[in-house]
Amino acid sequence: MKKLRSKEMLAASSIAFLLVASACGSSDNNDTNKTSEQTPASTTANESTTQPSNSDKTTSSAAPVKITWWHSMTGANEEAIKKIVSDFNASQSNIQVEAVFQGTYDESLSKLKASMGSKDSPNIVQVYEIGSRFMIDSGYITPIQQFIDADKFDLSQLEPHITNYYSMDGKLNGMPFNTSNPILYYNKDAFKKAGLDPESPPKTYEEFAADAKALTKSGVTGGSIAIYGWFMEQFFANQNAEYLNNGNGRSSAASESLVNTDAGVKTLTWWKGMLDDKAISNLGRKTSDTSAAFTAGQIAMTIDSTASLRNIVNGVAGKFEVGTGFLPRPADAKEGGVVIGGASNYILSGKPEEEQKAAWEFIKYLATPEVQAVWNVSTGYFPITKAAYDQQVLKDNMAKYPQFQTAVDQLHASIDSSATNGAMMGVFPEARQIVEGAIEATLNGQQDPKAALDAAAKQINEKLATYNSSVKK
Repeated sequence: MKKLRSKEMLAASSIAFLLVASACGSSDNNDTNKTSEQTPASTTANESTTQPSNSDKTTSSAAPVKITWWHSMTGANEEAIKKIVSDFNASQSNIQVEAVFQGTYDESLSKLKASMGSKDSPNIVQVYEIGSRFMIDSGYITPIQQFIDADKFDLSQLEPHITNYYSMDGKLNGMPFNTSNPILYYNKDAFKKAGLDPESPPKTYEEFAADAKALTKSGVTGGSIAIYGWFMEQFFANQNAEYLNNGNGRSSAASESLVNTDAGVKTLTWWKGMLDDKAISNLGRKTSDTSAAFTAGQIAMTIDSTASLRNIVNGVAGKFEVGTGFLPRPADAKEGGVVIGGASNYILSGKPEEEQKAAWEFIKYLATPEVQAVWNVSTGYFPITKAAYDQQVLKDNMAKYPQFQTAVDQLHASIDSSATNGAMMGVFPEARQIVEGAIEATLNGQQDPKAALDAAAKQINEKLATYNSSVKK
């Protein structure tokens, strides 16, 4: 495993994580409402799948092994976590889990660094997807693959497109937990008024631009896309274009950003063209502002996380019918897909063996179909376990929110490639903000798309060089 040369270099190279991250990776932007009647399924209904197996291996005394799980979920998501932990603790007597909220993903990771080597560090930590490369390089973790191999855990029961993201060199490092991807949201009533087919959302950049013009002429702004780096990453993957060199940072450490290549220039040119045509509006960087404009009926199309679906449908509250579609791509891009967002759980190294084994038992519990089904229903995040779709509670929820089927279909339609598996770099939070600055400069007319992305790539390359020099090869 690669390790950072020293704690001083570690601190220097990880300043990025002190930046404010958004996202699909941010619990602040993606909390979803849950209805009061939805409660987690009983964990005693099928003890063979929900109770920790090998519990005799996790404790050497009558007292339960106590482990701590740091997370960054808020609102309805945090309530769902509390219920899951409570059910797990009640289901057996060998392990007791304490879930502790540690602030945003950035704040949690900062606290993790400060706690390493002390008794205050957690056993399990939830880290957003763009922190994956850093966690691997840090030497803080015991890769999940070690437990999978020792326990002969059947990884094929999990969604491959999700596990592929968190795998490097054929090894799963963190266990996926909360997962989402972006989809198109559109106002079916506005489509009808504009003479567009409400059952045929735009599939390409060209169709999106044409529909936005038609919608604007009918009295509503055609759409808006938040200035969010995650969306640019997704537009690359949907063109099957790598975001970084060296196999998207997966065959070896990335040393060069490809954000200024054709996929990026084409995307930003399309985006700016629609703004110049007054077919879309620019509502800034906050996805919540764009989502609010959509639910208010002020814009007819937007792009947002699948984890926002329930919030959006509930926010619309029947004022119009919400349609969903796949993320658009250029007409000449024949294949691609979406990159998963969200976070995974890591087991920390340096803890007693019995605590690491107990952490693994809990992580297996989180992956059971019953728990994953309830997690989806309570939060809107994808189930990581395929069999969760067979659970009645999830079937009922899909019937209530049929728009979520679009997200499932899009995930399964994504090809498996280095582009769709997602980029990996240790300075991802900083890089994301640099890209957002380039998008903003273009939309505000300060730079043309190519110049803005060239400047962004140069800045990212410099940060990659600094980070890579701090990592022991």
